[in-house]
Amino acid sequence: MSLFNPLPAYTINSRGKTLNLSQPHIMGILNVTPDSFSDGGEFNSIDKAVTHCQQMLAAGATIIDIGGESTRPNADTVTTEEEIGRVVPIVKAIREKCGDAIWLSIDTSSPRVMQMAFEAGADIWNDVRSLKRTGAAVMAAKLDIPIMLMHMRGEPTTMSSLAQYDDVIGEVSKELTARIEEVVELGVKHDKIIIDPGFGFAKNYEHHRALLTQLDKLQALKLPLMFGISRKRFLAEVLTKSDVATVATTQAFERDAIGAAAGLFALQQGASIIRTHNVAMMQQAVALWSQLSAYEHNKNHA
Repeated sequence: MSLFNPLPAYTINSRGKTLNLSQPHIMGILNVTPDSFSDGGEFNSIDKAVTHCQQMLAAGATIIDIGGESTRPNADTVTTEEEIGRVVPIVKAIREKCGDAIWLSIDTSSPRVMQMAFEAGADIWNDVRSLKRTGAAVMAAKLDIPIMLMHMRGEPTTMSSLAQYDDVIGEVSKELTARIEEVVELGVKHDKIIIDPGFGFAKNYEHHRALLTQLDKLQALKLPLMFGISRKRFLAEVLTKSDVATVATTQAFERDAIGAAAGLFALQQGASIIRTHNVAMMQQAVALWSQLSAYEHNKNHA
């Protein structure tokens, strides 16, 4: 099997724009929360958020994923109004400062938050709960925007107890398929869906190892794939098992190199979108993969 198979030829459309997913795209993470696990409180003012967005765009991001609610285990509950207050002013400010060409994704499970963010200029709904909150699927159909459906069992507070699989890739695929069918029945268009296998959600170390070696099997769902593992616990667990003490004791922000390596494995297996905190580092990895992929393609078609 080639390491540089072309990405599947998908596109997504929103607000009259088209994003070509046959090329890799980097989704830069913009947490506007006080308590996210690796960067909580760093970017929750409008000026800091806009500046960080501009830096990620300059480094190669084509999508900015804005989140106003932490989904780490035991995170504080956020009201809908609090989440709107965190997210919507920043969407408006980014649109004003950065223009309409960039793609803005909103990491939320609240249909009301997404409606307000869409009215402010957001393009994509990224939902870790796969539109399971009351009214979410109906709102997604009404807004008619791309939807990222993530695999998770339970809630962030209960998911660890539900991390039990006989065949993790098979069960993730089956459960995603069932959810896709449910939301389509509620009016969401199939060609608006992007899938996310849910690294860090209701999965343990062994499950993550299995998923990361078999991501290509999710291509059977015939939908674009988003990969998000940046700074997550699995990467820390891998490093903890290292024989090098300084590698084994990293902080979250020190896991970006291993996250970039994981992103390359995902690209090799058909992921079109890589979600990351460190856009510049991931862009370097994507540049290498893209140029080697182009070389192999040209060689094979010479």
